[in-house]
Amino acid sequence: MYIKQIIIQGFKSYKDQTVMEPFSPKTNVIVGRNGSGKSNFFAAIRFVLSDAYTQMSREERQALLHEGSGSAVMSAYVEIVFDNSDDRFHTGNKEVILRRTIGLKKDEYSLDKKVVTKVDVTNLLETAGFSKSNPYYIVPQGRVTALTNMKESDRLNLLKEVAGTQVYESRRTESLKIMTDTNNKREKIDELLDYIKERLSELEEEKEELRGYQDKDRERRCLEYAYHRKDQIAVEEALEELEESRQGGIEDTDENRDAYNAGEKVIASLDAEIHKLQKQIELLRIDRRQLEEDRRENAKARAKSELAVKSLSDSMSAQEQAKEEHDAELNRVKAAITSKEAELKKLMPELEKRKRKEAEVRQALDTAEAGRQRLFTKQTRGTQFRSKSERDNWLKKEIDDLNMTLGTQKATRLDAEEQVNNIQTSIQDDRAALAERYNRAKDVVHKLQEEIKQLRKRDDTLDKELLDAREDRVKAENVLRKSMDSNTWLGLESIRRLKQKHNIPGAYGTLAELLSVDEAYRLPVEQVAGASLFHYVVDNDETATFLVKALQKQSGGRITFMPLSRLQPKAAKLPNAQDAIPLLNKIKYNPEYEKAFRQVFGTTIVCRDLTIGSQYAKSHGVNVVTLDGDTTNKRGAMTGGYIDPRSSRLDALHSLQESREKHDRLQEDVSILQRELEKKDQEVSLAQGEERKAEQQLRQMDNSHGPLRAELNTKNSQVALARDRLETAIGRRDLVDKNMKEFGDVLNAHEAELASDFKKALAASEERQLEEFSSQVQELQREWNEVSANRRELENRKNKLELDLRTNLRLKLDQLTSQAIEGASSGSDNLRDAKRELKKTQNATALVESQLQENDKQLDSTESKITSLEKQRGQKEEELQEIAREIAKQQKRIDRNIQKKALLTARAAECAKNIRDLGIVPDDAFKYERLDAKTEQLMKRREELDQSQQSIEELVQHLDQRKDEAIERTFKQVSKEFATIFERLVPAGHGRLVIQRRTDRRVDPEESDEEHRSSVENYTGVGISVSFNSKVADEQQRIQQLSGGQKSLCALCLIFALQQTESSPMVIFDEVDANLDAQYRTAVAGLLQSISDTAGTQFICTTFRPEIVHVADKCYGVLFRNKNSTINCVSTEQALDFVEGQAPK
Repeated sequence: MYIKQIIIQGFKSYKDQTVMEPFSPKTNVIVGRNGSGKSNFFAAIRFVLSDAYTQMSREERQALLHEGSGSAVMSAYVEIVFDNSDDRFHTGNKEVILRRTIGLKKDEYSLDKKVVTKVDVTNLLETAGFSKSNPYYIVPQGRVTALTNMKESDRLNLLKEVAGTQVYESRRTESLKIMTDTNNKREKIDELLDYIKERLSELEEEKEELRGYQDKDRERRCLEYAYHRKDQIAVEEALEELEESRQGGIEDTDENRDAYNAGEKVIASLDAEIHKLQKQIELLRIDRRQLEEDRRENAKARAKSELAVKSLSDSMSAQEQAKEEHDAELNRVKAAITSKEAELKKLMPELEKRKRKEAEVRQALDTAEAGRQRLFTKQTRGTQFRSKSERDNWLKKEIDDLNMTLGTQKATRLDAEEQVNNIQTSIQDDRAALAERYNRAKDVVHKLQEEIKQLRKRDDTLDKELLDAREDRVKAENVLRKSMDSNTWLGLESIRRLKQKHNIPGAYGTLAELLSVDEAYRLPVEQVAGASLFHYVVDNDETATFLVKALQKQSGGRITFMPLSRLQPKAAKLPNAQDAIPLLNKIKYNPEYEKAFRQVFGTTIVCRDLTIGSQYAKSHGVNVVTLDGDTTNKRGAMTGGYIDPRSSRLDALHSLQESREKHDRLQEDVSILQRELEKKDQEVSLAQGEERKAEQQLRQMDNSHGPLRAELNTKNSQVALARDRLETAIGRRDLVDKNMKEFGDVLNAHEAELASDFKKALAASEERQLEEFSSQVQELQREWNEVSANRRELENRKNKLELDLRTNLRLKLDQLTSQAIEGASSGSDNLRDAKRELKKTQNATALVESQLQENDKQLDSTESKITSLEKQRGQKEEELQEIAREIAKQQKRIDRNIQKKALLTARAAECAKNIRDLGIVPDDAFKYERLDAKTEQLMKRREELDQSQQSIEELVQHLDQRKDEAIERTFKQVSKEFATIFERLVPAGHGRLVIQRRTDRRVDPEESDEEHRSSVENYTGVGISVSFNSKVADEQQRIQQLSGGQKSLCALCLIFALQQTESSPMVIFDEVDANLDAQYRTAVAGLLQSISDTAGTQFICTTFRPEIVHVADKCYGVLFRNKNSTINCVSTEQALDFVEGQAPK
C-alpha cells in the first residue's frame, strides 16, 4: 500500500484544485523555494492522516482556509488516494480515497465518497499500520531537532509510547482512581452501617420504652391508617383500571377509526370497481345494440340474397327447360351432322375409288385416243407448240401459278382459323378480367363498410367514455371547489384559461400542482401549507403583474402569486436527528421551484409526537408537524385533533388533474376518429364508383358479344370458302399434271415420228394399230361413260351432303352453341354471384350471432361481478355501521369513565388527607424493618466490592508485569535497529542506546543490565552513546558531546529504528536532512533507497539538498504565484538545478 495521488483545494496556499501526478511507490522528493508551499503540502498530508489538527476553533479553521485576493474561500479539502492492491485497508477496493473537508462550521471525513466519522478513520489507519503510539511516520520540520535536544527521561517516555504502555498507564491511572473512589465508598458504607446499627439499638430501646404507652395509640392509628390506606389503594386501583380502560378505549377507538377509514377506502374502491363494471355493461349494451342492428341488416341482406338466389334459380329452371329443348335440338343437329359426316366419310372412299377408276379408264382412253390421234395427225405435221422448250416453259409456268394459288389458299385458311381462336380467347379473357375487377371492387366496398362499422362502434364507445370523463371532471371540480374559497377557485380557473389562450411560459402552477409526496406525508404537507397549497408560482414580477391585471380586467377572482425572483427564504437551523425529519426532504419537486417550497416548508420538521416536537420547536425555533397532522411552533401553540382523510385537498387536486387529462385525451381521440371516419367515407365512395364502373363495363361486354359472334361466323364462312378454293386449286393442279403427261406422250410420239422415215400413208402395222386404237377408244369411251356416271352420282351425293352441312346444319349448330354460351354465361354468373353474396351474408350473420353470444356471456359475467361486488359492499357497509356503533359506545364509555375518574380522584384526595392527618406514626412503625433490610443490602454490596477489589489488584499486577516485558522487548528491538542503522550510516563508527536507572551510579552498557536490573520502575531515561571513528565501546561519546550535524544524524537513526520496529507502509519527511553533513546526507539517501527497495516503504520527502534527489524515483516542484501554490512533476535534472540554485553558499 502507498499514497498514489493527492488532491488539494482551498487549503492554505493551495487555492485552486491541485491534482498531483501519481506518486512512485518508492522514493519521492518535493523541492521548492522557502514560502512556496512545501510545508503547506506537508501540512495537508498531516491534516488528513495525523492528530495534529483536532478540536479546532473557528479561528483555527479559518487559518487553514486560503487567504488571498478575489472571492473568499469558504471550504477546503485534502484528498489522498491510496493504492490498496495489498488490501491493507479492508475495503475490498483496489483504490481507497480518503478526504477531509473543512469549513467555518464543519469538519468531516469521507471514505470512498461516503461520509465517515473521525473514529472510523483512526481505526482504519491503525489497521493499515499508521499507529498513534508511533507517530514518527510523519516527521515535520523541527522534529529531528526536538529529538536531538530531548531529555533522556523524555526518550524513555517515547520508548514507552512506542511499546504501547502509555495508553496502559493512562488507563491504569484511571482504574486506580476508580478503585480509590470505591474504597472511599466502602468507608462510607461502613460508617453508614455503624450508624444504622447504632440507630437500630436506639430504636430498640425506644420501642421498649414507648411500647406500653403507645401500643394502643399506635394500634389505633395503624388501624385507621390501614383503613384509609385500604380505601386509598382501592381508589388507586380503580383509577388505574379507569386509566387502563381509557388507554385501551383510546387505542380501540383509534383502531376502530383506522378500520372505519380503511373500510371507507374499500367501499370507495368497490364503488369505483362497480362504476367501472357498469361502464363496461353500458359499453357492452352499446355493442349489443350495434350487433342487433348488424343482425337486422344482415337478415335483410340475407333475405335479399336468398330471394335473388331463388329468383335466379327459378329463372334458371325455366332456362333449364328451354335449355333441355335447346340441348335436344342441339343434339339432334349434332347427330345429323355426325350422320352426314359419317355418311360423307363412308362415301368418300368409294368416291375416291370411283375417281381413281375413272382416272384409270380415262387415262387408258386418253392413251388410246392419243395413239389414234398421233396416227391421224402424223401426216399433218401440225403441232401446238413450235418447240419443246416453248411447250415446257408453258407447262412450268402453269404449275408455278397453281402452286402459288394453292399456298395462298392454305395461308388464308390458317389465318382465318387463328382469328377465330383469338376472338374466342379474347372474349373469355376480357370477361374474366372484368368479373375479377368487379368482385374485387365489391370486396373493397364490403371491407371498407366493415371498417366504418367498427369505427362507428368505437366512436359510440368513445362518446360514452367522454361523457363519463366529463362527469368525473365536474365531480372533481366540485370537490376541489368546496375545499377553497370561491375567489381562489375563480382565479385558478381564469389563469388556466389564460394559459391555454396565451401560452404563458413563466406561469408554472400552484404549489399543490408542482409537488409530489408519499401517502404517509400527505396529511402533514396539507396541514403545514394550508391555503399556501394554492399559491401560484411564477418566474418574476412581470408575469405576476400581467396575470393580476388580467384577473382584474376579467373580474376573475383573487390569487396569491409567488415570484421566484423575489423570494428569499430564510435558512433554518434544523435539528440533525433521527426523530426529526425535515418535511422538505419528503417532498418531490423540480429544483427550479426550490425557493417557493423552502419558503413554505423550509422551517418545518416531522416528529413522532408533539412531546418530542415541542422540545425541538423550543430548542431550534422550528415548526413541527406529526404524521397525524398535529402541529406546534416555537411560541408553544399547538393544534390537532381528528382530520377526515376523505377531505384531502391534494387528493382532490390530483383527481381533478387526472380527470382533465383523461377528458382531453378522449376528446383528442374522438377528433382523430372523426377524421378517420370522413376519410373512410371518401374511400367507400371511390370504391363504390369503381364497382359501378366495373359492373357497367361487364354489362357492355356482354352486350358486345353479338358483333363478335357475327365476325366469328364470317370467319367460319371464310374458312369454308378457302377450303373450296383449295380444292379447286388442287383440281387445277391435277389437270395440269394430266396435260403435262399428255404433252409428254405427244412429244415422245413426235420425236419417234421424227426418227422414223417420212411416209404419206400409214404402214400396215400402223393401220392395224389404228384399228386397235379405234376399237379400244370405243370400248374405253363406253366404260368411261359408265364409270363417270357412277362417279358423278356419288359426287352429287357428296356435294349435297357438304352443302347441307355448310349451309344448314353447321350454321344451325353455331347458332345453337352461341345461344347456349350466352345463356350459360349470363345465368350461371348471376346465380354464382348471388350464391356468393348469400354465403357472405350467412357468414356475417353467424359472426354476429357468435359476437352476440360472447356479448351475452360478458354481460352475464359482468353483472355477476357487480352483484358480487355489491354484496361485498353491503357486507362492508354493515361492518362500518357496526364499527360506528362500537365507536359511539366507546365514546360514551370514555365519557362515563371521565365522570367516574373525577369522583375517584376526589375520594383519593380525601383518603390522602385522612392519612396525612394521622401524622408520622405509620412511617415510624415501619422504619425498623426498612433499616434492617437496608443493612442487609449494604453488607451484601460490601462483600461484592471486596471481591472486585481483589480481582482488580491481581489483574493490575499481571498487566504491570506484561507492561515491563513490552518495554524491555521494545527497547531491545529499537536498540538493535539503532545500532544496525547507525553502522550503515557511519561504517567506521558504532552506536547504541543505554538505559538509565535510579540505582546506577554510572552509565552501564546494555549487556550488563540483566544483573543489576530490579524493575522497569527503576528506569529513569534512555541515553545515546556513539562513536564516529571507532568500534570500541570505551571510546564512545554521549549525545551531548556531539556536534549539531552528528546529533541530527543520531536523531535520524532513532527515527529509522522506531520505523523499523513498528513498520509503516509510508514515511513522510519534511527537510530532515537540513542539518546533516554531505557524507551523512549521502548515506541517509542510500538508506532511504535501500529501505524502499527491500521493505517496500514509500518515502515522500521535502529537501534543499541534492543527495535525496539523486536516489528519488519521482521529483516534484512547488511554485508560488499570485498567492497561489501549484505543484507539478519535474525531471531529476530540473530538481537538481533548482536545489543547487537554492543551496546555501
